[in-house]
Amino acid sequence: MRGNGTRRTAASAALVALLLAAAPPVGAAPRPGSAPPFGTAAAARQGGDSSTPPPPRLPRDFRGKGKWIVRDLDITVPFTWEGKDGDSQMTAGGPQYPIWFTNLIHDGTLYTLTYRWPGLNEHPCSRIPGFDLEALNQGLEGSRFVGRETLRRTPQRHVNHWRVGVVLPQLPPGNHPRVPLALGDIYVDEDDRGTFWQVLQFGVQNLYDPELDEWLVMDTFEHRPGTVTLPRECAPPR
Repeated sequence: MRGNGTRRTAASAALVALLLAAAPPVGAAPRPGSAPPFGTAAAARQGGDSSTPPPPRLPRDFRGKGKWIVRDLDITVPFTWEGKDGDSQMTAGGPQYPIWFTNLIHDGTLYTLTYRWPGLNEHPCSRIPGFDLEALNQGLEGSRFVGRETLRRTPQRHVNHWRVGVVLPQLPPGNHPRVPLALGDIYVDEDDRGTFWQVLQFGVQNLYDPELDEWLVMDTFEHRPGTVTLPRECAPPR
């Protein structure tokens, strides 16, 4: 999490913060995918096989490049997402950009370090032990299938749209107060659940952002080993 002393526990997207919550996915039924406002309209496709595909699964080795988008701040920065031998790392922006952060799963620990963010004065490295690729993928197993869609970019991507989320408190159906603690929309390749093309994360894990939502959009995603580097700020004291 982020903001006023709260440390960023982002996922993988985009996601890790969603899965760290101990609750299983609950809440609203899937809705048709709506178009994100930065021109990557995801229109539900008609026809084809109506059976539910297998849920997303992050591979052990991969590398990809794209963009990290914070619409309400009108900020778009370069983004990389890489994995090697089960470890993985997200990096958005850099020292020359208004946003710069990295999230890692490294040696069974989740690390998150925000170097730059508008209005941020604290820059601690957060460590959450006992979290690895297996735990991430176990969380993704609980994703809810929204539908088959087309991301209208160049080139167009045929994807399966999934939703993962945590709603608190966990109560039976009925007229009860509920809070969507964290939600994520995940778009993986229609023919390969291990190829991630787009992720929206929304909720308290985005507390640095006034509108609580951030997008990652991948331009490339290759299934070959990337590079994962633990920042010196996150290294254990000697």
